[in-house]
Amino acid sequence: MNPRVHDISASLIRAMHAKKRPASIDLGLGEPSLSPNLAHFEAAMRQVAERGVKYTPNAGDPALREAIARHYGYPAMDRMENVCITVGSQEAMFVAIKTLLDPARDELLIVEPAFPSYAKMAALEGIAVRSVAMSDADGFAFEAARIAAALGERTRAIVLCSPCNPTARVISADAVDRLAQALERRGGEPVWVIHDEIYREQTFVDDAGYFAKRYPHTIVTNSLSKSNALTGLRLGWILAPSDFVAAAIKVHAWVNSCTDTFAQYVARHVFDAPGALREHADWYREQRGKLLAALKESGLPFVAPEGAFYACVRLPENSSSIEAADELIERCDVVTIPGVAFGASMEGWLRLTWVGSPDQVRDGIQRIAEYCATLPV
Repeated sequence: MNPRVHDISASLIRAMHAKKRPASIDLGLGEPSLSPNLAHFEAAMRQVAERGVKYTPNAGDPALREAIARHYGYPAMDRMENVCITVGSQEAMFVAIKTLLDPARDELLIVEPAFPSYAKMAALEGIAVRSVAMSDADGFAFEAARIAAALGERTRAIVLCSPCNPTARVISADAVDRLAQALERRGGEPVWVIHDEIYREQTFVDDAGYFAKRYPHTIVTNSLSKSNALTGLRLGWILAPSDFVAAAIKVHAWVNSCTDTFAQYVARHVFDAPGALREHADWYREQRGKLLAALKESGLPFVAPEGAFYACVRLPENSSSIEAADELIERCDVVTIPGVAFGASMEGWLRLTWVGSPDQVRDGIQRIAEYCATLPV
């Protein structure tokens, strides 16, 4: 058996979710609770009746690729050739890493706290990883200077998620510009930025930065999972310079041949229907207001979410996030995710998701506060 597979740990997020009981308040798994808009599926079924469910080209349906490129309109990334349709953003990230990085010479820099799959994907490919942690003293805000200072001689790519899972922080346009300037001054072979934009439609600040607007060596990964409550549809994409996409299409074709045709029909209707990508955005903004009120009422230290649908709360000093998450399930029937799942810098924190009903979220936060009050300070 491949020793790399053996050495990669299973998902701590899924392990905590597996402990959920029927009556549990679930603040753990990051999955929208809204129902999808059936109009997208009805339109897709009409396509099935007319065209069947045949293979699409390896890169995806040309009309869908064109629609995605046109929608975002990033400089030099506005044509069909800049898009590869993938099986969710997870495959998009794996294909991006596998296409770009040479295990014999390259290194991936991960901006933490970070979703754990980035490091696991790199490990599976034998790619060296280093990480740079944002400071909890500053609420894990993205710091361009800190990221630039962490670059090594072998660093070929930086991966970050903004809006961020788990911290819900958003990188500012100014921070994007300053990091891009640092990368341009570096000289030599370019360092690429892989920007995971999966929570793009849940952005609650006005100064969000997007690397693809500023830095030409950018690879964007995204999907419909979070924007349209379509996590199980598994429809994502890579958006990048055309020469990179041409190579990524080869990798994608060998892994998956092509993405599910029915899912592509659904996605085509989402991109063709005006405003459909943001059809849930107002709901999330309203929920965020209720979440902030519940967090302030609880007295728990927290990072105010600027995007996504997570909030991070600090445990009392010297607390183990794994022990706390386990005890919250056993004693309080609340599912949370230990901060250490997202890197050592988040030990002592819990990640909460607030996609459930406001009453349940408020109840869960209050139970966490009552639990924390029992811990030694």
